[in-house]
Order: sequence, then structure tokens, then C-alpha cells
Amino acid sequence: MAASELYTKSARVWIPDVEEVWKSAELTKDYKNGDASLQLMLEDGSNLEHKLDPKTKNLPYLRNPDILVGENDLTALSYLHEPAVLHNLKVRFIDSKLIYTYCGIVLVAINPYETLPIYGTDIINAYSGQNMGDMDPHIFAVAEEAYKQMARDERNQSIIVSGESGAGKTVSAKYAMRYFATVSGSASEANVEEKVLASNPIMEAIGNAKTTRNDNSSRFGKYIEIGFDNRYRIIGANMRTYLLEKSRVVFQADEERNYHIFYQLCASSHLPEFKKLKLSNANDFVYTWQGRSPVIEGVDDTKELCSTRRAFSLLGINESYQMGLFQVLAAILHLGNVEIKDKDSDSSIIPSNNNHLTAFCELVGVTYEDMTQWLCHRKLKTATETYVKTLPRLQATNARDALAKHIYAKLFNWIVEHVNKALITNIKQHSFIGVLDIYGFETFEINSFEQFCINYANEKLQQQFNMHVFKLEQEEYMKEQIPWTLIDFYDNQPCINLIEAKMGVLDLLDEECRMPKGSDDSWAQKLYNTHLKTCSLFEKPRMSNRAFIIQHFADKVEYQCEGFLAKNKDTVNEEQIKVLKASKFDLLVELFKDEEKATSPMAPAGAGGRTRLSIKPDKSRDTSSKEHKKTVGCQFRNSLQMLMDTLNATTPHYVRCIKPNDFKQAFSFDPKRAVQQLRACGVLETIRISAAGFPSRWTYQEFFSRYRVLMKQKDVLPDKKLTCRNVLEKLVQDQDKYQFGKTKIFFRAGQVAYLEKLRADKLRAACIRIQKTIRCWLARKKYLRMRSAAITIQRFTRGYQARCLAKFMRRTQAATLIQKYQRMCVARKRYRQKQAAALAIQTILRAYMARQKYQALLRESKVVIIQKHARGLLARRWYKRCLHSIVYLQCCIRRMRARRELKKLKIEARSVEHFKKLNKGMENKIMQLQRRIDEQTKENRTVNEKLVGLESSYTTESERLRGELGRLRGVEDDAKNKGNQLTSLLEELEKLKKELSTTQQEKKTIEDWAQTYRTEMEKMVSELKDQNGSLKKEKDDLNRLIQEQSQQMTEKMARTIAAETQQLEKDLNEERSRYQNLLTEHRRLEEKHDDLKEHISKPGHRRTDSTHSSNESEYTYNSEFAESEEGSRAAEDLTRGMDTSLTLKLQKRLTELEQEKQSLRNELENKEEQFQRARARDETEFKKARGAELEYESLKRQELESENKKLKHNLAEMRKSLLGDAAASSGAPGSPAYKVLLDQLNSSCEELEVRKEEVLILRSQLVSQKEAVQHKETMTDVAVHVEDVSKLKDADELKQAYIGLKDTNRSRRFACKRLEVRGLLSRFRSTAPDVQKLNEDGELWLVNQGLQETIRLLEHQLQTQRRSYDSEVESLRGELQNVKEENNRQQQLLAQNLQLPPEARIEASLQHEITRLTNENLELVAGDPTASREARVLILRRMVDLMEQLEKQDRNIRKLKKQLKVYSKRIGEMGAGQAEGQTSPGQMVDEPIHPVNIPRREKDFQGMLEYKKEDELKLVKNLIIELKPRGVAVNLIPGLPAYILFMCLRHADYVNDDQKVRTLLTSTINSIKKILKKRGDDFETVSFWLANTCRFLHCLKQYSGEEPFMTHNTSRQNEHCLSNFDLTEYRQVISDLAIQIYQQLIKCMENILQPMIVSAMLEHETIQGVSGVKPTGLRKRTSSIADEGTYTLDSILRQLNAFHSTMCQHGTDPELIKQVVKQQFYIIGAVTLNNLLLRKDMCSWSKGMQIRYNVSQLEEWLRDKGLMVCGAKETLEPLIQAAQLLQVKKKTDEDAEAICSMCLALTTAQIVKVLNLYTPVNEFEERVSVAFIRTIQTRLRDRCVSPQLLMDTKMIYPITFPFSPSSLALETIQIPGSLNLGFLTRV
Repeated sequence: MAASELYTKSARVWIPDVEEVWKSAELTKDYKNGDASLQLMLEDGSNLEHKLDPKTKNLPYLRNPDILVGENDLTALSYLHEPAVLHNLKVRFIDSKLIYTYCGIVLVAINPYETLPIYGTDIINAYSGQNMGDMDPHIFAVAEEAYKQMARDERNQSIIVSGESGAGKTVSAKYAMRYFATVSGSASEANVEEKVLASNPIMEAIGNAKTTRNDNSSRFGKYIEIGFDNRYRIIGANMRTYLLEKSRVVFQADEERNYHIFYQLCASSHLPEFKKLKLSNANDFVYTWQGRSPVIEGVDDTKELCSTRRAFSLLGINESYQMGLFQVLAAILHLGNVEIKDKDSDSSIIPSNNNHLTAFCELVGVTYEDMTQWLCHRKLKTATETYVKTLPRLQATNARDALAKHIYAKLFNWIVEHVNKALITNIKQHSFIGVLDIYGFETFEINSFEQFCINYANEKLQQQFNMHVFKLEQEEYMKEQIPWTLIDFYDNQPCINLIEAKMGVLDLLDEECRMPKGSDDSWAQKLYNTHLKTCSLFEKPRMSNRAFIIQHFADKVEYQCEGFLAKNKDTVNEEQIKVLKASKFDLLVELFKDEEKATSPMAPAGAGGRTRLSIKPDKSRDTSSKEHKKTVGCQFRNSLQMLMDTLNATTPHYVRCIKPNDFKQAFSFDPKRAVQQLRACGVLETIRISAAGFPSRWTYQEFFSRYRVLMKQKDVLPDKKLTCRNVLEKLVQDQDKYQFGKTKIFFRAGQVAYLEKLRADKLRAACIRIQKTIRCWLARKKYLRMRSAAITIQRFTRGYQARCLAKFMRRTQAATLIQKYQRMCVARKRYRQKQAAALAIQTILRAYMARQKYQALLRESKVVIIQKHARGLLARRWYKRCLHSIVYLQCCIRRMRARRELKKLKIEARSVEHFKKLNKGMENKIMQLQRRIDEQTKENRTVNEKLVGLESSYTTESERLRGELGRLRGVEDDAKNKGNQLTSLLEELEKLKKELSTTQQEKKTIEDWAQTYRTEMEKMVSELKDQNGSLKKEKDDLNRLIQEQSQQMTEKMARTIAAETQQLEKDLNEERSRYQNLLTEHRRLEEKHDDLKEHISKPGHRRTDSTHSSNESEYTYNSEFAESEEGSRAAEDLTRGMDTSLTLKLQKRLTELEQEKQSLRNELENKEEQFQRARARDETEFKKARGAELEYESLKRQELESENKKLKHNLAEMRKSLLGDAAASSGAPGSPAYKVLLDQLNSSCEELEVRKEEVLILRSQLVSQKEAVQHKETMTDVAVHVEDVSKLKDADELKQAYIGLKDTNRSRRFACKRLEVRGLLSRFRSTAPDVQKLNEDGELWLVNQGLQETIRLLEHQLQTQRRSYDSEVESLRGELQNVKEENNRQQQLLAQNLQLPPEARIEASLQHEITRLTNENLELVAGDPTASREARVLILRRMVDLMEQLEKQDRNIRKLKKQLKVYSKRIGEMGAGQAEGQTSPGQMVDEPIHPVNIPRREKDFQGMLEYKKEDELKLVKNLIIELKPRGVAVNLIPGLPAYILFMCLRHADYVNDDQKVRTLLTSTINSIKKILKKRGDDFETVSFWLANTCRFLHCLKQYSGEEPFMTHNTSRQNEHCLSNFDLTEYRQVISDLAIQIYQQLIKCMENILQPMIVSAMLEHETIQGVSGVKPTGLRKRTSSIADEGTYTLDSILRQLNAFHSTMCQHGTDPELIKQVVKQQFYIIGAVTLNNLLLRKDMCSWSKGMQIRYNVSQLEEWLRDKGLMVCGAKETLEPLIQAAQLLQVKKKTDEDAEAICSMCLALTTAQIVKVLNLYTPVNEFEERVSVAFIRTIQTRLRDRCVSPQLLMDTKMIYPITFPFSPSSLALETIQIPGSLNLGFLTRV
């Protein structure tokens, strides 16, 4: 395939970039051979001309199609190169938040720097048992692959975790070990898996520290071997450590810390037990403050120390040893603070009384003088003498630090050794899985000896990795028979030789260390001289003579030679060691004790059956001087070689951890750092090796399914392999681009992308052709439709016109005739209608007028009455006001007139005398004037009375006065001579004028006052009207508000009750679930206990099943089988002798479980009792109301008791007569006494039958009466509506309550509550002063008056209701009197009955009661049911008491009957003996003998089975242990074993044998447990015994004699009730057993369905052709287990049908079947959804369609079985919503809103996970954008749901066993002979 075919326009390529490493670009022009550059357009839209290398002419890397971006496996990419790998990892990490990716056999793990919810137990369970390629990449998948290959291949495994510091190596290794501990469990009770996990916090505390790159960096390498037994359960572990960074103890760089344990101790120094360590803050010690970063954000060192101490305790290191370890660590800190000063240039000194040195000596138990001496001196030995030399300060300080490092290293090794001892077990190891957590390739600015060793180890591991990858590729090619060609890959053996070969770096370093005057400089010169010219991988820096450069496989690293020799020697002053060995501190002496010789890898296995590989150097030399001669490099090389030997002997699995950035930011990706690590960890080398061969591989079926579109019909042959070969030869011309294997097709790099391009082009062309054809077809169809429509319209139009013409002509001809008759008919009809209408109108009008007239008259009469009273009221009010006003006006006017009269009299007196003196002639004129003044006064009075005409009168009077004045002037003219006399008269006139004006003003004032008063009155009236309207409106609003509030309160109460009911049901289900989980745990402990007994039992020793539950131990007794007891004792003795502590633990655990179970049971009972409290309360009130009939009932009871005493007395006399004369002939058959006894017996039996029939009749009547009374009692009591009256405080509240009560009082049932209403009225009245206070201006006075009137009306209504209530009370008193009379009559009747014989007495009383009750019932039915409620209650009480007395009599009669049977049997035996002694042989032959011990009704079976006690084992064996469910289910009635067991139990109860009852129940329960343990995996067996156990439980309830369980029984079934024993406690035990069987059934069903679900629901294409197959990587092809067969949806449906039919055949209760089906569908939905959430390849649109179709098939199955209401469909709702989520649009905000409203059953984590995993199958689909996912997360932020990602597949819904009575009569059951139960006898 030429480059021109791939590098065309729109092709996308990768070009190098400085910042992003690689940048994407798109070609804007086709590339042609010979072009020197490419025309590109970047993603930001800018154009770029990319120059090609003129020498190589290499084109840029092509970019993979979008459909392949984000693949789980990098090897699935078509183009395998560095930019493709980097981009795929970035997309998965940033966009999809996926941190794991496969790269062939390597798992690439990117540190998210964030806690992710993907490591829970549910995730572990989801990956357990799955093939590695089936699920999304995960560390659990690698662990599962290693575990599975260990079990399958019988070969040890290794998981190699590597990476930079901070990449997450330790966490990955920890999760891998957690996976092994979870899925495998331990083979003993020592909790080895917990100990293995507990070693992590210890090793992190002493071996991890904070660095600049990681807060919890492992500063050592470790290899943990987890051992397994032959059943692949964890039995132990062993840890090997490598190259502890001891220098960190004494030195830390900036922003780094020492080992965590030091800071944990300093943070906990305040604790009392640490006071003696003399520690303080970490800032006070040199060894913990050099990095100046003593605190890690988010880490509490105090809590971490608690975790460390708990881990120590779990691993067996007791408190004393722990304190010793902490003492040594504290001593190291104090040693670091010892200050050494210069004494002179060649010596040093420690100041006296150094506190820290004193503390060090006290902690380690050495003398202060010795340590002071040897910290500043050293001993030198020569051949002849030994002398002491002083040390300079620098050397003394280095010696002090060396001692601290050496002590810490010894302590580290001691802890590792003891951890290994705690993890070692005595069980033989079968295989192991090793987890290697080792440092990755490191390069810093300054690289020293530690980095050299680390990179050396990585070189060895990379070599092993390359060889393993090469080997796997070769095996794959050879397996598929592909021609193998040698692939050139990087071999780092030269670099390894440079380091470890003879005269290599390490060899020269050891040689220099042995030199007396060796130095770092001389060693560097030796390196230059030896390797600089001979090895290309070794270089010398240009600017340094004390450094060297080595070209490693990852990068060039420059090492500084300074410190290499000192670190390699790791020398310690021997005298200091001797001082420490002489310590009084035992632990310190133990640290420096000579260790045993380490075993070599090839040494024989020890007692544990395993190969122990020691990490320690060979320390078998005797003297301590030789102990420190072995260099660190030599030790590391040896241990590394041992590690490589171990790895080569195992199957490796690789985990490469990548650090995405250096700033520890969550989900931040730095391409430069990522590429650097990918190159260093070998991922790109793996890609290169894969790309060099045939990286893309397809099976023939996958290739055919994917590229079927590129084939023609003639190319498709029956042989798929041949078809693929032919098609490939046509599509790809170059034969070297692909190879055909046995099962797969191998492609070169880029060929899959080319095929995808061809497929996309073909699909695009097909789409265009389809669109063209469809559009043509639509256009032609539209044209033909329009043409046909036009022709049709024309045809119909013309036909219509012709028909219209013909029709018109016919109509014209017939119109005249029709009109003639029609008009005649219409006229006649109209006349008749008018006539009828007139009559009807007249009738209606007259009736209406009469009604209107009547209504008018009625209204007029009522209006007249109303007007009369209203007008009278108004007239009286107006009269009173007018009277008051008139009296006031009269007083004022009279006063004014009196004053005027007085003035007039005074003036008149003066004027008359004067005139008399002056001129007597003027007297007449004055009199005239006086008369005129009087007239004027009268006129003024008239004007005052008539206010309206005052003004006109005033004008007239003024004119008249003017005239008079004119005339007076004339008179004055006439009397000029008398002017002096008239002067006084004129003055008087002026005064009169003034008075007149004053009067006018007063008149005007009065008019204004009247007008103002009128206006104010009108205004007041209008205001009162407005206030009245507003009050009415407020009243209506208040009424409406009260109604709304009452409705709201009702709704709120209903919602509250519903919520509380729902919460109670939820709590009840939770309690049931907890209780049933405890039962499961108890059963598991029982099974483990049995396994332990079987394990420790001796051969040939017989023992019994130890399957008694804790519940059973409470309610059952010990079995009386001696053989079983002896075997059980022997087994228990043996168990106690071998492992007493384990037995005690189990017993303690069982006791705790029993107590917890009992408490949970009590809680469950309390929860269930809450639902019956209301009913119990009603029953209590019902019982309290029995006062009236107690005398009658007590009298009746006394009479019955006296009757019983008489019967007992008669029976005693009968006994005496029988026993007193036993030898006499009176007891012989035929004698009088014998006949009397037989007659009494027969009469008792007949009487018993009659009484039973009467009791049945009476009980039926009682049931009907009880139902009627209960129905009436359920009515709402009126008292609840007035309970809160006394709580009202405010006037408004009282007013609202009063208005509402007024409306309510109209109903009859509230008539009896007058007292409460009166109280309300009194409280309402009491609030009147407060109301008046609110209206200080008197504005509400009329309102108050109106309310008082309303109150009076209401009081009138209440009085009316009181009268009706009194009448009802009188009627009730009359009824009570009648009841008393009836009671007296009954007493008389009872007295008469007492005189009757006993037989007639009971019969007469019962007959009379039944007759009386029947008559009363008939009367009550005919009468008012409400009024007769009390009578019904009284009757019901009487009937209930009567029934109780009858039951007591029935029991007494049964007892008497039993005694009579016994006596009759004895009499028969006595009679037979006497007849045998008195008769002759001839009489025996001639006279037939009639035995009397034969029961009278023997043929009437009682539904019981009798068996002997010694046959109990045989019964249990034949009926339970050896019974085959299939034969019983097919041929016999369902539940037959349960019925047989219950009939046997009935007989044991009948004979009153409690021991037999206990042993039968105990044997039954134990046998069922035994058969379930033996055949617990057989669904048919478990289902059979679940059905029979439930039926047995229902029989115990149905025949218990308890009334709630007897309501559905027949009379015959009630006779079969248990009479002597209460088996309530046993019912609980059997219920617990049924729960355990149900859980076993669910487990068995889950084991059957589990392998089918994923294949049928997800993988199988139910709708063919919808799903597309994408290219898969290496992991999909190398699954751990071969395909075991494909399951389809039909497989699941067939299995569900099998489950359902089996349960139906076994007679399982329908409700129980519904619960089982619900659990089945939950398992299907949960497993399917969990796999969908963990499989990226399943999250596509087409897969959503497949899932929805499969779910619809399951729903159809539910409809067919009639199980749609069992809740099974709701369990599939999360799966349905997930499928819908895959199919809906996912672009806009509206789509996000729709998704949030649709996916209510999914959690936020599940929704986001599905969106992240959504993968298009074709290029026409689009990926979900990151912004859309962020929008979804924002919208779902407030949703309160669980953050759990996966559903709990182990969850079992709480099971309930609803009571299901059986209609089968026990006496009709026949026992088939096939059951071998012939020893049972029907009774």
C-alpha cells in the first residue's frame, strides 16, 4: 500500500512539538512521492508547512481513527507508535477518568492523585472469576489473572509493580494483596489474610517517607510471597526487602521527611506510656527537621501510630516489644542531637552532661562514659599492637550518623524478620504469588550510589521484561503457525555487563573499597581508564573529573562519585557496636545478635514445604570484625540475582505506574513527564516489539462480522476462513501485510486502519446511494400519488356533477307532490304542536303563577313581620333620639324666650312710663308697636319650629318691618316737634334690630348643626354598612381558610401516616434483612464447625451432625439416642483436646450471635407490634365497657363451674364404685352397673357431638356479628374534632373555631358535644373585653352587638340540640331498663334451668341463647344500625363470653371422654377376665363374645399417624434423608412429607407425650439440615424442602388452636387442632430454618444463573446485525480460560422456566414464588449492570438496543407467568435506564435535563461512568463531550444517593412467609407404599 493512498487530503498526522511533545494536524493537500514538505492545518485553524527530512524522507506518524481512540488495550490501535500511545492514555485519563490501560501484557496505571471508588469489595467480586480481556483494565484484573493461572497451570506467579517515586507503586501492590486476601480467604482460623494486609502499615511506617515527589514514597524495595495451599487459600506470606535508604535516617533534603515512624512517635509524645522516651516536637530533633517539612497535609501522625500499633499487635508483637522498638527509635533521635565540638584540629569532644546523650544511654542501657569515649575515638589494630586514636569533629559526626543508620537498619531487619515469622504457617505451601514493589528508574540533578543501585535493578528487570515479551510473541506466532522472523529489540545486556561483569563498575568499586587509601577520585580514574575507550555506554562529563555517565535503557544518567565508597563500605565503629552489645537492654542485644546462616535458593525445602529465599547477606562468620567486610553493592547484587532467579521461575505480570505531573494535581496530565516515564518503564519498547511483527489480530468470525460490508454476495462462502482469505487477497495486494493463522488473521501495523477506511468509505458510499434512491423513490411516489389524486378528483367530480343533475331532475318532478303532502303534514303537525304547547304553557304558567303567588304571599308575610320588627326597632330608636333632641331644643328655646320676655317686660315698663309722662297720646302707637313685636316673636317661634322655611319668613318679616319703619318715619315727620320723645324709642328699635340679627345667627347655627348631624348620621350608617360587608367578607374568608386548613391538615396527616408507614416497613425490612444475614452467618459458622470436626475426627470414629442452630439450642432438648450422644461426646472431646482455643472462640462467637439474634428478634417483634397498637387500644377500650353484664356473666360462670363440679363428683363416685367392688360380678358385661356406665358413655358422646354442632353454629354467628361491629367501630369518632378546643388562646382562633363548630353542630353526631361548645362560647365571651380594648374609639361596638346576637342564635340552636340529646338519653334509658328486665328474666330462666337435669340444662340454655341472639340480630338489622350500636356491642360481648365458656366446657368434656375411654377399657378387661374364669369351653364356642374396648366410631379417622418411639429414626430416614424429590413431586400430592410429619406430631400431642414431640421436631430439623448440607447444590432438593418446611410451618400455625389462624379452617379441621402443647417457639425455629433454606435456594440459583447472565444479556446478539465488532487488543485474545460455550437469552428463559415449574410442582406458596422470582431478576439486573459499568466495549448505542430487547423478553416471560405484580420488573429498572442512557442524545442542556429526569434509579456515579465509557462503534456516532459530562455532574450534585458504583449482587431481599392455610383434610391423606412407611398407623 503506497504512502499516497494514506497521506491524502483530510488525513490526520502527528508532528513533534516542544510543549505537547506531539501535536495533531490535518493534511490540506494530497501527498505525492517526491514532495519535500506537507501542507498541514493544526487544530487551532492555523496552516503549517512541515518540512520532511531530506535524508530519511520519513513521513509523520498517522493518527488512528476516532473509533479506536480510548481503547482499553494499546495493542488494539492500528498505528502503534509513541504519539498514538500518549494520546490514547491522555484521552482515557483526562476525558474518561480511567487510570488503567492495557499495553499488551503490561497494565499501565496512572496516579490520579485522588481517591477513586473503584477498589471496594463489590468491584473485587465483579472481577473475581472473569477473564482478563472481558472487563475494563484494572489492578484487580491482573491479580485475578495471576490467581487463575496459578490454579490452572500449577505454576507460581509474580506481579512486578514498578515506576517512579509517587507513581503509585505501593498502592497498586497493596490493592493486589487485598484482592488475594478477599477472593481466596484463609485456610485456617488465624486470619492470615488480615495479617498479610496488616504488614502494610508497619512497613509503610518504618520504610516510607515524604519526598518532593510523593508524600508516601517507599524507600526500599520489597517482594512479598503470598503462599497458598492445594485449595488455593492463603496460608501465609514471606517478605524480602531490598536496599533500604539508610542515609535518610540522618539526612533529608528540603521539603522531605525522615521515615514516618519518627514523626508518629513525636506526635504521640504526650501519651503517658511515651513519657519515658523524653520526646518532644519533631522540630526539636536534627534527624526530623532537616527537611523543614515535618507535617504532611491531611495526615494525622497520632492516628497513624495507633494503626501501626494495632498492626503490630495483630502480627503477634506484644506491647513490651513495641515499647522496646519505640525506645530504640527514640534513642536514634536523641543520638542525632548529640553535639560534638572541636577540641583541636585532630580531636573532638562532647560537652559534659549532654542531655540527649544521657537520654540515649538510658534508653539503650549503656554507660555514658563508654559512649562519650567511642563517639570521639576509634581503636586501630596493627599486627603487633592496638592503640586508640582521636577523631576530628567531622569524622566523629560521621561515625555518630553511621551508628544511627546501622541501628535503624538492624531494627528494620528485625521487624521484617518478625513480620515473616507471624506470616509463616505450618500448613504445606502448594504455590505462591509474589508481589514485587520496587523503585523505578530514577534520575535527579545529583545522582549517587542509591540511584546507581536502583537503575541497576531496573536494567535487570527490563531485560527480564524484554525477554518475556519476546517469548510471548514467539509463542503466539508458533501457536498460530505463523512464519517466525527474528524481531530486533533493544538488548540491555551490555549495560548490565558494564555494571556487574568482571572489572565492571561494582567490581572496581569493591576493589577500591579494599584499598587502604582508596578514595572516590582514584575510583573515578580507574573507571575512566577501564571503560572510557572500550565501552560506548560509558562516558565522562566534560566539566567534571569526579563523575561518570552511563547510557541506560531509558536515558543517560550522570553519577557523582562523591560518597560512593563510604556508602558501599557502610562502616561502623566496632567499639561502638561492642558497647551496644554489652547493653542491659535485651531488645538491643537481640538486634546485634549473630544471625543464622541464610539458606540458598537451591537448598532443600524445610518443614513448611516451601523454598525460603533470604534477603540477608551471609553472616555466618564468627567474628564481628568480619561481619562488616561485605560491601553493600555485593549484597545488593546477590539479592538482586536471587530475585531474578525467583522471577524467572514464575510467570510474571507487569504493572507500570506513571506519574502524570510533578505537582500532585488530580487528573492533570503532563505529556513530557508521561513520555519520559513511558520510555523508562518499557511500555514503548513493548509497543515497538509488537509493531515490528503483526500487532493487529482478528479471529475469522470477528473479521467476517466487521468487514462483511466489503464483501459481495458471491464472495460469501460457507467456509468463513476461506471467505476471509479471498476478500483479503482482493483488498490488500501486498501479501506481507497480513498472515493467516489457525484461528486468527495477523495484520501489520496500519492495516486495520486501512481496512477501517475502506469500510467507512463503503458505508459512506452506501449511505449516499441509499439517500439517492430513497429521495428518488419519495419524489416518484409523490408524483404518482399527485397524478392518481388528480385523476381520481376529476372522475369523482364529473360523476358528482352527473349525479347532481339527475338528482335535480328527479327532485324537480317529485317536489310538487312532496310539497303538497308535506305542507299538509307540516300544517297539521304545527297545529297539533301549537295546541299541545299552548296547553303545556298554560299548565306550566298557571302552576308557576300559583307558586309565585304563594311564594310572594309567603315572602310578604315574612317581610311584613321582618319590617314590622325592624321598623319598630328603627322607630323606637328614632323616637328616642328625636325625643331627646326635642326636649333639648325646647329647653333652649324656652330659655331664650324667657330671656326675651324679661327684656321686653323691662323695656316695656320703662317705655310705657316714659311715654305716659311725655305723651299719653303716643300710648296707642306704642301698643301697636308692642303688638307688632309680639307678632314678630310669634313668627320667629314659627320659623324656629320649621327649620326649612325660616329664611323666607325672615325676608317677609324684614320687609314688613321696613314698611313699619317707613311709616314710623312718617309719624316721626309728623311729630318733629316731639323728636326728643322719639329718640328713646328709636334706640329701643335699634336694640330690637340687634336682637333680631342675633336670633337669625342662632337660627343659622341650628340649621348648620342639623345639617352636620344629618351628614354624620348618613356617614356613620354608610361606614357601618361597609364594616358589615367587610366582616361578612372576612367571615367567608375565614370559613374558606378553615376549610382549606382542615383539608391541608387531612392531606398532611395522610402523607405523614403514609411516610411513617413506609419508614416502618423499611425499618422492618432492614431488621428482617439483618436477622436473616445473622442466620446466614450462623449457618456458615455451623458448617465451618462441622468441617473442623470432620477434619480432626479420627478414622473409624463415629460422630453425629453438629448442625443444631443457636435458636434450636434455646428451644429444643438433647436427643435421646445414646449412640448419637456417645459419638458427639467423643468428637467434642477430640476437638477440645486438639484445639481448645479455637473451640472457645467458636463458642464465644456462637453465643454472641445468639444474643444478637435474640435482640434482633425482639426488635423485629417490637416493629411488628407497632402495626397492631391501634387495634389493641380499641380492644382495651372494648373490654373496659363490660361493667353492666359482669354480674350476669359471673353468675353464669359459677353455675357452669358448679355443674363441672357435679360431673367430677359423679365421676369420682363412679371410680369408687368401680374400684371398691372390682372382683364382684357387678362389673361384668350385662350387669346393671355396666349398662349404666355404657349408657352414660353413649349419652356423653352424643351430647358431645350435639355441642360441637351448636358451637360451630354459634361461632359462625359470632364471626358475622364481629365483622359488623368492627365495621361500625372503624367510623371516625366526633371527639377528635373538639379535643383541641381548650388549646385555643387567641380571639381570632376562637372565632374561627366557633364558626366551624356552628356549621358542624348541624350534624346529628355532634349533638352530644354541647359541653365543649358551651366552653367555647364562654371562652369566646371572655375575650370580649380584649376585643373592646382593641377599639378605643367604639368603632366595633355594633360589630360586637351583632356577634352577641349571633351567639344568642347559636345558643338557641344548642338548646334545641340539647333537647334532642335529652330525648335520645331518655330512649337509651328505656333501652337500658329493657335490658335490665331481660337480665332479670334470664336470671329467672337460669334458676329454672338449674332445677333441670344436667343434660337438659345445658341444651336448654344454649338453645335459648341462640334463639334470643338470632331474634335480636334480626331486630337490629331491621332497625337503625347507628342507634343499635351499643346493643350490638353488648350482644357481641355476651356471645364472646359464651363462646369462651363453651370452649372450656368442650375441653372439660374431651377430658372426661378420655377418662371414660380409659375406664371403659379397664371395665372391658375386667369383664373379659371374669367371663374367662366363669364360662366353660362350650360356652366360649357357642356364645359369641362382644369386646367392649372397640371405639364406637373407629372408621372416622382423626388425621393422625401413630408410630413407635424406636421407629423415629426409620421415619426420618425414609421420609427425609433417603427421599427423592423428583418422584414425590411428580406422583404424590405437594407437601406430603410435611403433612405426614405433622400427623405424627398430632398423635404425639394427642397422647400428651412431650418427649416424643421434642425428639420428633429435633430429628426433623436436624435431618433437613443434613440433607441440605449433603445436597445443597441441587436446586430441586432445596426447592422441595423449602416448600415442605413452609408447609410444615403453616400446618403448625393452622392447627395451633390460635384464633387468627383458624378463621379459614373447616369445622373438621378445627377439631384437629393441637390440644396439649404450645409450639410457638418451635415455629420460630422452623421459620429460621425456612429462611436458611431460602438463602440456600437463592445461592444455588445464583450459581446456576451467574455464568449465563453476561453472555446472554450483553455478549450475545439477540438482534443480529445491530452490534458491530471493534478491533480488540492482545488481552481479549489471551483470556485465561477457553470459551466454555455461548449462552443466549433463551438459555436464561429456559432456566427460569425450569425454576418456576420445579417450584410449582413442589407446591411452593405463590407468594414465596414471587419473592424468588424477584430475587432472580435482581441478580440478572445487578450482574448485567455491573458488567456494563466495567466494560467499555459494551457501552454503545447498539448494545443499549440489545439490552432493551432482552429486558422486554424477560418482561414478556413475567406476563406469561402472571408475575408482573411481584416487583421483579422494578428490579430491572436500573438496567433499563442504563440502556436508555446509551441510546438518548447526549449533546445539549435539554438532553442533560432529560437524562437527569429519566435516570432516577441510577446513582450519579453510575450515570457519569456510563457516559465516560460510551464508545461509538462506527464513525457516524459521536463521543460524549467532557463539557456535557460536567453538566450532568452539576445537575446531579444535589441528588442524595449512595456514591456506590456497583450494585450489590450478594444482596438478598428479606423473606417473609405469609400464612397460607391448606384446604386438604388430614383424615383423607393416604400414605403411598413407595415411601416405605408401613410402620405408621392411621388413627
